[in-house]
Amino acid sequence: MANDVIDVEVKDSEQAQQLKTVGWISYLLHLVVAVAAVVPSAQPSIGLLVIALVIDLVKRSDAEGTWQASHFSWRIRSVLWAGVLYLVTLPLFFLLYLPGAIAWLVISIWFLYRIVRGMVDMNASRPVGLSR
Repeated sequence: MANDVIDVEVKDSEQAQQLKTVGWISYLLHLVVAVAAVVPSAQPSIGLLVIALVIDLVKRSDAEGTWQASHFSWRIRSVLWAGVLYLVTLPLFFLLYLPGAIAWLVISIWFLYRIVRGMVDMNASRPVGLSR
């Protein structure tokens, strides 16, 4: 009976480590895109962001009931909100270039902040987005 408990703990520990690895991969893909969005003329393919989003959507259910579930939701919401904000501010480029560029810079900095904050909380093995 005691062996069953140990096996369950090992599996939970292995699953937690696998989820953390997936989380780091996703955060790193997000980070590459976020840094490139802030640095002029360093735009990687949006494909990296789509890959990270698909990873998060597919693996999200595996994290249900764990502290890592908040990280999956955090990353998904970050991408979706950034996408909506970029689309909403796109018409600013048609008026004048500068308002659109400023809006996109602000959105990019916000996105970068969210990714870095998530990485800090992931590193500390705690849920993200909760007030401290």
